[in-house]
Amino acid sequence: PVTDGSRELHSLCAQLEFLLQFDLKEKRSFFGQRKDYWDFLCQGLARRRQEHEGVRFVTSLDKLKTPVGRGRAFLRYCLVHRQLAESLQLCRLDPESLREWYYARSPFLSPQRRAEILGSLYELDGVTFHLAL
Repeated sequence: PVTDGSRELHSLCAQLEFLLQFDLKEKRSFFGQRKDYWDFLCQGLARRRQEHEGVRFVTSLDKLKTPVGRGRAFLRYCLVHRQLAESLQLCRLDPESLREWYYARSPFLSPQRRAEILGSLYELDGVTFHLAL
């Protein structure tokens, strides 16, 4: 299993975060806080399901104060529970929402790139992750 001490884990998480932030439009909350991929994921998942367990878990963690911290915790939760590809796919089904959050260079706006990314992420479902949540 992959654990917190794995260099590969840190590289994977950094790449996932880079991918989710690449060409992300700058948005601000009502109070001026910058929104991040966490906000996009929450919005996308809220449109598809009643409530995602990962979102519920992350929002229950009082120590997480920033969207980036919540996003990182969500990625880790999804890796442990083998839900990363499915969760991202649910967020990416709505092209209008993608264009609302991402500029044209985002790989998520290219059907071919999106399929490649999701295919790779579904392969991660076969990997066991033992991570501190």
